[in-house]
Amino acid sequence: MIAVCIEASHKRGMGHIFRALNFTKYLEEKKEPYVILINDDPASLKLLSEYKLPYEVIDFQDTESNWEAELIKKYQMDVWLNDKFESSSALCSHVKGQNILLAAIDDVGEGADFVDLHFAGMLFGRKKSEIPGKYVFYGFEYNILNPEIEKFQKKRTAAENIIVSLGGSDTYGATVLAVNILKKYGYGADIVVGPNFRHEKELEEAIDTRYRVFHTVPSLVEMFSHYDVAVTGGGVTCIEANAAGLPCIIIASEIHEITTGKYMEQLGGAVFAGYYKELREEAFQLEHLDISYMSECGKKAVSLKGSENIYRKLREYR
Repeated sequence: MIAVCIEASHKRGMGHIFRALNFTKYLEEKKEPYVILINDDPASLKLLSEYKLPYEVIDFQDTESNWEAELIKKYQMDVWLNDKFESSSALCSHVKGQNILLAAIDDVGEGADFVDLHFAGMLFGRKKSEIPGKYVFYGFEYNILNPEIEKFQKKRTAAENIIVSLGGSDTYGATVLAVNILKKYGYGADIVVGPNFRHEKELEEAIDTRYRVFHTVPSLVEMFSHYDVAVTGGGVTCIEANAAGLPCIIIASEIHEITTGKYMEQLGGAVFAGYYKELREEAFQLEHLDISYMSECGKKAVSLKGSENIYRKLREYR
């Protein structure tokens, strides 16, 4: 039994839960039993219930009761996978106290020092030797991406249709900032907002008839296939878009996303527009983008075998 331990909220974002949906889909294909451990976030719990996925609601503020040990015994877990970004020492030490395999994905918390396997697919700017964990697996081949991407991969050649997708929560309202810049240059766009988006009023005031707003679409990857350029955040979405051949303009909503944005720009499939507090508006001038080149670079740079590679390592070391 594998525990997939995640944290999602308006502030934390929804990237971890969407990644869990992709990984558990792979686990189901392999007939591997699992349970998702998640904090009490209404939008996330609604999503898990709609997909009929097994989950337990966790209070991550409780660092004393050792609820980790109780759940490990309840489900007879032999693998615990943290996808929380900042795992605590208390959580990880409690898990390791039960003598099971502890793994983590892109973890920068103090608890990362305890992990057996660390899958670092997005810790850009760090050397492998700088990443904590007994065994570190580094690089794009350990990014969990939507398996539908392969079906919708295609080359773009012109910037005719724009989509704005800045995450399941868009904590700081970067969607509104992007729309205002696009309007300045005379571009229209379609906009996707997620289940934890809380800037409806500001967005409604910003848009005009050139913009359509979609709420929590069934498949973002499929929707992306109809567009030539995506305005995204610096999380998994920009990587998935590039993997499908969709060039990106990246806005960093969090400080750690700055490194991602710059790295993706170096790979050629994206332009980094900057941190949301100090955006470079010229990055949105589509006539300056070589769409054909960017589309090819994105597809070449990203591996689609992340779930398979991570699961293989978990089986090998469990």
